[in-house]
Amino acid sequence: MGRRPWKCSRYCKNKPYIKSRYCRGVPDPKIKIYDVGKKKVGCDVFPACVHLLSLEKEQISSESLEAARISANKHMINAVGKDNFHIRVRLHPYNVIRINKMLTCAGADRLQTGMRGAYGKPSGLCARVNINQIMMSIRTLGKGADAAAEALRRAKFKFPGRQLVYISRNWGFTPFPQEKFQEGRQGITEWRGNTGLIVADGVGTKFITGKGMRLSQHGLYHPSSGDSKERSNAAMRLNWGLGADLEALAEKF
Repeated sequence: MGRRPWKCSRYCKNKPYIKSRYCRGVPDPKIKIYDVGKKKVGCDVFPACVHLLSLEKEQISSESLEAARISANKHMINAVGKDNFHIRVRLHPYNVIRINKMLTCAGADRLQTGMRGAYGKPSGLCARVNINQIMMSIRTLGKGADAAAEALRRAKFKFPGRQLVYISRNWGFTPFPQEKFQEGRQGITEWRGNTGLIVADGVGTKFITGKGMRLSQHGLYHPSSGDSKERSNAAMRLNWGLGADLEALAEKF
């Protein structure tokens, strides 16, 4: 008996069923790599970002995730080169698919019991996706946005249901719009009611504000903070080096 069509497992109709000490013998997912391309390049290099959104609440098999990753990766290599993009698969298959195997040989009706004890055995893994949830993302150079949209359009054919290719207005994988990102990287900017700096943190960013700093960083010493001016610790010396003024932070970063 071959693989069942995915219409048998497409809909989220039961509770999540994951691998545990009670559910053993679960096969490994077909997708092993979730980030391809130049995944360690900093956030400043790739400004354009394109997402693939799901328009249905359904289950996505690990086989289809791997097929979509291969398809998108191949198109991006041919279109912009292997060093000019970063693909990230945002879904991880943890939900276990069960199957009640039925015999198809002659005399099978004498060996099996129909629907008696029909609780199946694990046969595969899938990811559960909601409406408007991001399935895949590609960040690339500004000129590669159209190629990324085409790569995700080709990846759509590997999935059931309906998807939407969405060109983001944000800078790469960061939550900041492109104009706000450039402004925050050059100096102090305002973001969601706070004032601070946008500091690179690998693929993503950090928004550095004056809030949440230790009292000793502001030059204040109080017994409640556990700081003593006569006996400094490593955290205090680090805070002294950063400084309390945002202007000093701007010069540092």
